[in-house]
Amino acid sequence: MSDIIVIGGGIAGLSAAARLSADAKVTVLEQETATGYHASGRSAALFEENYGLPSTIALNKASAAYHREANGGYLSPRGLLILGQADEETAFDADIDTMGVDRISLEMAHGLVPILKPDSVAFAGYHEAAFDLDTDRMMQDFIRVLRGNGGTVVTDARVIAIAREADGWRVETTSGAHSCAKLVNAAGAWADIIADMAGITPINLKPCRRSMARLAAPGGQDVTHWPMFFGVGEAWYAKPDAGALLVSPADEDPVPPQDAWADDMVLAEGLARYQALVTVPVTRPIATWAGLRSFSPDRALVLGPDVDDASFIWCAAQGGYGFQTAPAASQLVADLVMGRTPELPGDVVASLTPDRLRA
Repeated sequence: MSDIIVIGGGIAGLSAAARLSADAKVTVLEQETATGYHASGRSAALFEENYGLPSTIALNKASAAYHREANGGYLSPRGLLILGQADEETAFDADIDTMGVDRISLEMAHGLVPILKPDSVAFAGYHEAAFDLDTDRMMQDFIRVLRGNGGTVVTDARVIAIAREADGWRVETTSGAHSCAKLVNAAGAWADIIADMAGITPINLKPCRRSMARLAAPGGQDVTHWPMFFGVGEAWYAKPDAGALLVSPADEDPVPPQDAWADDMVLAEGLARYQALVTVPVTRPIATWAGLRSFSPDRALVLGPDVDDASFIWCAAQGGYGFQTAPAASQLVADLVMGRTPELPGDVVASLTPDRLRA
């Protein structure tokens, strides 16, 4: 019997399990044959401290030192460029104000991304302090910590039933049964399904699809040092990746929990928005795929013990911010489970714990 079972082997579950394993015997159950298969394996992997709701930004800032220093650091320079067209100045100004981005000249923007279309880009803003995250290494390092503390990861273990027992929980999976005193729900898009199995009130989680295309480097250019660049209102974004360019329509279409795939029409619309601001024509993508971003009703993360049963712990609703918030979010979960006073301010904790959703 484990002290704690964590359901979900993405970044949320692995980071929480690693933190908890310092004080407890922890087992991670992952439904797929490998960890990080769904949202965590399909992340754009950018760390930008000023990105998200106030509670998300607080987690970002509390995670920054870990990202920079832990295990040699996980960050590499990228930068962030926001682009606006002539009729988008008001929305552009709102974006750069929200993101803490500085307005730059169009000449400077063209120097950063040489394929920008001069007669289409009217405004540009740039923020140097945005970084790529080494997501795979981060997940593997959390697994290493978990295993070093005697914890285990069980893959190909889809949960099929959860029952309350006198001393905790019994979790039935496709690979066998497991028992524990406390249960952490880090099941991503499936988190409400897991809660329902356990007889816990769901949080009305909304999984949303995010589609992506990998394009050959435009015009054969070296995109290595280009920043990530966005349309106003994040109507699309593009990010260099392994010598190619990832382009997304930044779609957010509600779908049931699933192994998501890209919607061709939605992807085509996003590529057209990208195409309107660049000179190099879009050709057939090298590959397309999609992931799921899951949101709570107020779009903030849900972290900590359930209000009705403290032995059921939420680590859900990352909404696309899973990697950049993971160090602080996992520490908060561990502190709350172990009865320690969190380092985060009380108002931030209150905006993240499940209690606020039952008010």
